[in-house]
Amino acid sequence: MNLSEMVEPQSIDMIFADPPYFLSNDGVTCHSGKMVSVNKGEWDKGATTIEEKHAFNRKWLRACKNVLKPTGTIWISGTLHNIYSIGMALEQEGFKLLNNITWQKTNPPPNLACKCFTHSTETILWAKLDNKKYRHRFNYQLMKEENEGKQMKDVWTGALTSPKEKAEGKHPTQKPRYILDRIVKASTDLGDTILDPFCGSGTTGVSAKEAGRLFIGIDIVSDYLDLSTKRMERVNFGE
Repeated sequence: MNLSEMVEPQSIDMIFADPPYFLSNDGVTCHSGKMVSVNKGEWDKGATTIEEKHAFNRKWLRACKNVLKPTGTIWISGTLHNIYSIGMALEQEGFKLLNNITWQKTNPPPNLACKCFTHSTETILWAKLDNKKYRHRFNYQLMKEENEGKQMKDVWTGALTSPKEKAEGKHPTQKPRYILDRIVKASTDLGDTILDPFCGSGTTGVSAKEAGRLFIGIDIVSDYLDLSTKRMERVNFGE
């Protein structure tokens, strides 16, 4: 990923990334009560070994580091299939972990194999550049206010993406708005620039635009870029 050709160095206030999980292995999963293929697309088949997966993660994180402001932060969503590689890659590329957010899903799909516990969580890592000279942005008081006056904890509970949010089209790993709304509010201010290097259906862009932030979205699938554009066109820029 050559972000330097598309984005100015040290110009981004916050990055949200939902990279490939590399789960497309011809298996099956459950969706809306039906058994369906686990394959998500060619974009989810790139790495076949642990070494290839980790090299991929280090490469895109290195590119993100180059465009992130010294005061900026990065959020990365993932499951057990890739998140541990990402956590190590973050430290190897000069980031410092701030939080390990657990997103607890209230309506996860059932476990068809019945050989382990039902997968009902995803992890969202939050990190900053490992530089003591600069302080990262965290809107602590706002998060406290949105949590009935109490400190917000690192376990966020809620449902999967609603059908209403998929009205313009579907993406297999689309995140719900309430997750991105919170991330945007927690770590950016009005007019800040947000980057999503794997923008998919554009949820990050919708949250950013509605909150009055600027947004840059990148994806290798043109259909998803079209979907992102349609969704963002329905949102008025925040005041």
